[in-house]
Amino acid sequence: MTLRFHLENEFKRIPRSSQEGDAPAIIAKGGFSGLFPDSSEFAYQFALIASSPDTILYCDVRLTKDGLGVCLPDIKLDNCTNIPEFYADGKKSYLVNGVSTTGWFSVDYNGTELSQVSLKQSIYSRTPRFDPSFFPLLAVEDVASKFKSPGIWLNIQHDSFYSQFNMSMRNYILSVTKRVVVDYISSPEASFLTSISGRVSNKTKLVFRFLDEATLEPSTKQTYGSMLKNLTFVKTFASGILVPKKYIWPVSPDNYLQPYTSIVDDAHKAGLEIYAADFANDFTLSYNHSYDPLTESLSFIDNGAFSVDGILTDFPVTPSEAIGCFANLNKSNTDHGKPLIISHNGASGDYPGCTDLAYQKAVDDGADVIDCPVQITKDGIPVCMGSINLMDGTTVAKSPFASQIAVMKDIQSVLGVFTFNLTWEDIVKNLKPKISTPLSTFALDRNPRYRNAGNFMRLSDFLDFSKDKDLSGIMISIEHAAFLAEELGFDMVDAVIKALDASGYNKQTAQKIMIQSTNSSVLVKFKQQTKYDLVYMINEDVRDAAPSSLADIKKFASAVSVDTGSIFPENHHFLTSPSGLVQSLKTANLSIYAYTLMNEFLSQPYDFFSDATAQINAYVQGAKVDGLITDYPATARRYKLNACKNMGKKAPSFMAPARPGDLLQIISKPAQPPALAPMPLLVDSDVTEPPLPAARSNNGTAPAPSFAWRMETRVPILVTLAVLCASVLI
Repeated sequence: MTLRFHLENEFKRIPRSSQEGDAPAIIAKGGFSGLFPDSSEFAYQFALIASSPDTILYCDVRLTKDGLGVCLPDIKLDNCTNIPEFYADGKKSYLVNGVSTTGWFSVDYNGTELSQVSLKQSIYSRTPRFDPSFFPLLAVEDVASKFKSPGIWLNIQHDSFYSQFNMSMRNYILSVTKRVVVDYISSPEASFLTSISGRVSNKTKLVFRFLDEATLEPSTKQTYGSMLKNLTFVKTFASGILVPKKYIWPVSPDNYLQPYTSIVDDAHKAGLEIYAADFANDFTLSYNHSYDPLTESLSFIDNGAFSVDGILTDFPVTPSEAIGCFANLNKSNTDHGKPLIISHNGASGDYPGCTDLAYQKAVDDGADVIDCPVQITKDGIPVCMGSINLMDGTTVAKSPFASQIAVMKDIQSVLGVFTFNLTWEDIVKNLKPKISTPLSTFALDRNPRYRNAGNFMRLSDFLDFSKDKDLSGIMISIEHAAFLAEELGFDMVDAVIKALDASGYNKQTAQKIMIQSTNSSVLVKFKQQTKYDLVYMINEDVRDAAPSSLADIKKFASAVSVDTGSIFPENHHFLTSPSGLVQSLKTANLSIYAYTLMNEFLSQPYDFFSDATAQINAYVQGAKVDGLITDYPATARRYKLNACKNMGKKAPSFMAPARPGDLLQIISKPAQPPALAPMPLLVDSDVTEPPLPAARSNNGTAPAPSFAWRMETRVPILVTLAVLCASVLI
């Protein structure tokens, strides 16, 4: 089966020696192994289709019983193939670098016996849906002949292991290099590289691979850490070194970057090239990189201090982007054109949302528009908070006000303490902000050192902050307006208009004012009283919009915010065919803003390669949206600056937007996810609402009796204790 991706392959060749001032090499570990089984035909083929045309294919060489060299990511076949299904009694124990290791090993089978064995995904956190396809083991000669790569890298990880079976990896390498052009040979064993030095082509680079600093190198019996201090010795048998990325950028125990080391300069001074390993978009990144793998790649090749000579990665598309389109950008460019970068609660991926820190970072990161979701306090002060429920973005669960926890049926069915339960003074004196962690279930926390940092902001504070910033506009979001008017006597529309007037925003034209709501009644009232830009938010996944519903929206809004799932529907994290919604909105001449984009790879379908930049590219170049609502404005701003953005058909293949449904089509039928029911159509009744009720007369600030009856204030004490216990990590 062939890969069905329409990707451009026209791109100039990129030189591969950064020590000489050229671009770093991109080495695809087992091909595109972040998606397909490592060392499989799909993985190697896709690496060359979806990455830079200069991508080097990397093969971990293992020997079979009859001396065939095959590409396998693990010395244990059961970790990366389905061999137990064919040889159930084949489990054995051998010494591997002095450690007894149990499993299935290639040395126990000849090439014929392994011909029926298929590769499978060796990392359990990645999708296994491609595994039912048959992926035969590939010999080194197969990789060279089938894929026509500009470079082949052979890694010999366990030379000494084969000697106990009277097999010689040295002899195999000397033999295969006479038949195959091999550009790089790496090994963590100094004696192996010494044994082939001068016996392979002088065009083949020998690379010494460093393992963990405390691990002993088998032949010298020195730790790799001590060998790192004697690079002149390494230079006697190698022309380069391959090191874990943490050798270059160490990471603290709590996962923050420490100052970079001198190893890159040290290697270059010793006449050695240096390659960095262990890059994978779906592995843990330092919090400094904000879950953005492109930021990580750039930190190794475009940091103003040094550049490595190559990157070994499971996702070669990302360093391809870094080298081909994102290095050496003019970051002073402040273009506010399309797509608009609209913050979601400020830069809420890096700091607690709607705080001064989040807003300042959003501005510093190049947001075009910053947003304030307006809530109301008990004393009638409009504040910026991502939720009316203080449990979502504050430490209220650990405060004296936790006893006020209740279920507010008119707002949501979960327990909460609400902004209108507390005065502004109650909030600022007793609570701290809390960073959002939408994927904390998967241990993807955000910037924990600043978990509770920053200051809350009133709407007036937000307006004072934003009006002298380099922004094209501000967005104010309003929800629950009918409830607040009927039950509390607060007119949210009036409160926002008064705040904007008081701040002077109505007297300036430098920044546009955008009002967003899921309630058409709110936007209708703003249209009657102002000339602001009005944005209707569709808060459910829909496949399309009926013409009559679009006609209704156009009566009060000029733009629509749409959930990403309505633009690119997903099935078990694979994109399906695109919905018709975007085209319908464009035909109706409504601007489209996609929400909410996040950098965390688990928030993205597999089609985006665990790469936030590929995700943005799909919405901008593929769906042609007009704006992006994002927790991470920096990622979107950098995308707007990329050197390949306006290349059109000449853009490199790795910048082609994902085509919905392509990955899904190449999954074999038995592994296809079950079809999902179609999403609903947006119809008139979803849009049309009765006018907002007038705010009822309220002499005080306390809730009226009718409101109090709907609020279940008496929550069982055990429930309250459970909530408090759950907040220990706040």
